[in-house]
Order: sequence, then C-alpha cells, then structure tokens
Amino acid sequence: MIKTVLITGAAKRVGAAMARRFGETGWHVIIHYGGSREEAEELAASLPSAETVQCDLSDSDAAVAMVETMAEKHDDWRVLINSASVFTYDGVTDLDAAANNKAMQINALTPALMAQRFLASSKTERGRRVIQITDQKLENPNPDFFSYTMSKHALDATIAMLAKGSARVDDRIYGLAPGAILASHDQSEEETEISHRLNPLKRKTGANEVADTALFLAEGPLRSGETIYVDSGQHLLDQPRDVIYLAREQAGTI
Repeated sequence: MIKTVLITGAAKRVGAAMARRFGETGWHVIIHYGGSREEAEELAASLPSAETVQCDLSDSDAAVAMVETMAEKHDDWRVLINSASVFTYDGVTDLDAAANNKAMQINALTPALMAQRFLASSKTERGRRVIQITDQKLENPNPDFFSYTMSKHALDATIAMLAKGSARVDDRIYGLAPGAILASHDQSEEETEISHRLNPLKRKTGANEVADTALFLAEGPLRSGETIYVDSGQHLLDQPRDVIYLAREQAGTI
C-alpha cells in the first residue's frame, strides 16, 4: 500500500504545487480537476505515483460518489485537501445571486460533503486528515469579493465542527489559510508584484510555502481544529479593500 492524498483543483496553481510536493515525498497523488484535463494529465505524468480524476464540484452528488470510488480503490487514502474554489467578483452592496450560489456550492457545501464522506469511508488504518483551504480574509475581511469571502467563512465553520464530530480519535481536521499567492482575477504579473507585498513582511508568499504547510499538516502532530495562516502576516492587518485594488489605488490607476 502507498499513502494517498486527493487534492481538489490540483491541475493548476496552488493545488498543483501541493500535488508536486506530496508526489516528490513519496505519496500517491490523486489529482482532481474540473476542466483542466491536459494540465492534470501532464502533472500526473511528471510525478512518481499519481492519477487523475474528473468531477464537476458544482454537482455535490457526483463529488460524493468520487470520494466513495476513491475510498474503495485506495486502502491507504489518508488525506483529503479541499483546495478547488471559484473567485468571482461581487461587492458588499451588490451581491450577485448566481455568483453566490456557485461560490457557496463549490467553496463550502461540496467540500463539507466530501469531508464527511471521506471520514466515513476511508479504510486507512492511519489517522485521516482533512485540510480545508480557506483564506486570510477570515481575519482580514474587506468589502470586495463578497460571495467568495462569505463562502470561505462557511468552509472555515466546518473545521471545528468536523474536528469535534470525527469518528476516530486519530482523525484530524485542519484549516490552511493562504494570503495573496498567485496572480488572480484580472491581475497582471506587474500588479501582482506590488499587491502581494502588501503585508507586514513586505514579501511575496510562495505557493511552495503553502505546499510545505499542507505536507506538514498531513504528517504533523497538531491538534485537530487548528488553522495555519501562510500569508506573511497579511491576516494581522485591517485592509479596507482587496490588495488588487489597494495596489491600483497606490499606482493611481483607479
């Protein structure tokens, strides 16, 4: 048997960084993707032990069925990382109902159902780990990306509840809250260089740092229910807007 991790949204961006980190340290990586089949298969081919699985996370029933299939297939499936999310703009005075429904479904409801099914069906004899990827906006909210932020708060709420209700004493439920990591929304790389340094350390936080933290949570001794922030201290600030727009204000482009 080989220790196994399933990472949602693992074909690109931070999810892919986590997949590479787990793969290079001896894990079998299940790379979930929605529409990025080519990227997922290319990534899987580059890892020592990996496979891909497609699922539209807006379909919770299909996502739960995927978990059940993987649990039956892999006897040592130890870790589920709910990383996939949608990030669509709406503001505090103009919540978009369609964007909200999609964000709540993909960013909160489906990960909660997947976590429940994983804890019920994984056959590994080792402690199971669920890692919910949230956001530093939990502690440093602003009026931008209203539905996205709302959904991440909902996902965060699952951590303590699942930790208290886990079936086995060696189960662990964690949160991992990144800050600004990669270019997002409509950012250029030049804007990213400015906006991602708007933190107490004035440095860019790397996707590799998030990946290293995920691996630590998968193997480390932390108490269930904890959340680690990987954001160069951004969550300690009180920023009035998303850093995308703070950087543009500083540059005088808005």
